[in-house]
Amino acid sequence: MTKDQTNAPSEKQLLRHRKEKAQFLLDAGIPLYPNDFRRSAEIGDVLEAHGEKDESVLEQEGLTFALSGRIMAHRSFGKATFFHVQDTSGKIQVYAQRDDLGVEQYGVFKKFEIGDIVGVTGALFRTKTGELTIKSSEVRLLSKSMRPLPEKYHGLKDVETRYRQRYVDLLVNDRARDIFRKRTAIVQFIRDFLNERRFLEVETPMMQPIAGGATAKPFRTHHNALDMDLFLRIAPELYLKRLLVGGFDRVYEINRNFRNEGIDTRHNPEFTMIEFYWAYATFVDLMDLTQELLCALAKSVCGTHLVEYQGNVIDLQDGCVRMPFHESLETIGGVSPEIYLDYGKCKDLAQKLGETVHPKEKLGKLQAKLFDNLVEPKLIQPHFIYHYPTDISPLSRKNDQNPEITDRFELFICGQEMANAFSELNDPYDQKDRFEEQVREKAAGDDEAHAMDEDYIRALEYGMPPAAGQGIGIDRLVMLLTDSPSIREVILFPLLRPEIVG
Repeated sequence: MTKDQTNAPSEKQLLRHRKEKAQFLLDAGIPLYPNDFRRSAEIGDVLEAHGEKDESVLEQEGLTFALSGRIMAHRSFGKATFFHVQDTSGKIQVYAQRDDLGVEQYGVFKKFEIGDIVGVTGALFRTKTGELTIKSSEVRLLSKSMRPLPEKYHGLKDVETRYRQRYVDLLVNDRARDIFRKRTAIVQFIRDFLNERRFLEVETPMMQPIAGGATAKPFRTHHNALDMDLFLRIAPELYLKRLLVGGFDRVYEINRNFRNEGIDTRHNPEFTMIEFYWAYATFVDLMDLTQELLCALAKSVCGTHLVEYQGNVIDLQDGCVRMPFHESLETIGGVSPEIYLDYGKCKDLAQKLGETVHPKEKLGKLQAKLFDNLVEPKLIQPHFIYHYPTDISPLSRKNDQNPEITDRFELFICGQEMANAFSELNDPYDQKDRFEEQVREKAAGDDEAHAMDEDYIRALEYGMPPAAGQGIGIDRLVMLLTDSPSIREVILFPLLRPEIVG
């Protein structure tokens, strides 16, 4: 610990100091939280419109603005103070002088602190260093900050504190704000991309009587009035495909999903996906559409199809590889057909890799365990891995030439799954058989197996057009396009353990 840190005031002392200043203002008749100041512009608009003008032009125009924002820094020189005010659009310097404000108002202003939200009225000018500045004729307190911003003592360096106190992280961390602005731009681009192709945005239930559309552990809740258990959705898939039956040929939903599973740098129990379904299309059409979407998205948000992620340059235009699932086990995973096609050998290798193998687990699931360990981590450039085993694809259409595989793909970039898609299974009898097999697997101990959904079978019996559907993880996509190593960086309020106080 340095001498400066030893002599630094404690957080308790800083809080007491703030309360004392607040009491001084109240005693002077200054309200701490007024609501009658009206700004004339946002700071970013002023910077954009006047940022390039020289001093003579600013003086000739003599424009006056009323701006508001948070004090982020200040330098006092006795009878004059320079400070920076920041709103959501930008930051600008303000000059406050006792001769301009008057002795009384300047004395009140001197009690304002970093973190306080103020309203500033004044004209634009340039300082000797050329910085665009507001020469204030009035500075009013709009909201008193009773806690100092973190730079005033320890800084906001602890990662978990940044996520837990995201409101502070956003205040002091330019990168954090940029990430979430970019996230909004990403979602908007995807919405526009699909709307332009005549997809209809819809909303489907988040509380469902059957947890369907994926293989995952659900969260359970209870509805009191109906006295029934419900599940937070693990996916909207089965409801969106009901809409295909109902005559909507192109639908999508930007949806929140909930899976009662582990938390790590790639997984949060609550996450966002885009799922879309396209009648009279195949999984190959979706590969083409996805590649077009990602390339256009990267160019729009990042300015280029070459995206840097954790030291790797990812080529979203020309770097995409398409490879069958079993071929990837051989050419990338180094597993020969003699092993991955033999149940006993495949099981032994999976266990050597540290995987748990449940009784009666099918060969396709064992192959998936080999893929997860030996192939997926090596897929740095975009890889469309297709023709997954039928055993692990309960909602996918079987391949016409080989019923042991399905017309399904997953997209991997930088060693993580980004999307899952397939030609849809629309045969109600085949789907019922698959569900019944999933029910048997659940009874044998697989708590992620899919449940039976009789109403979905009934919907298919009315006839669903041939179609293809896909889900893309928004959070992971934002990670990629913002070079963020953890999913918690791109979720405003990720799930955390309860805070230990005291």
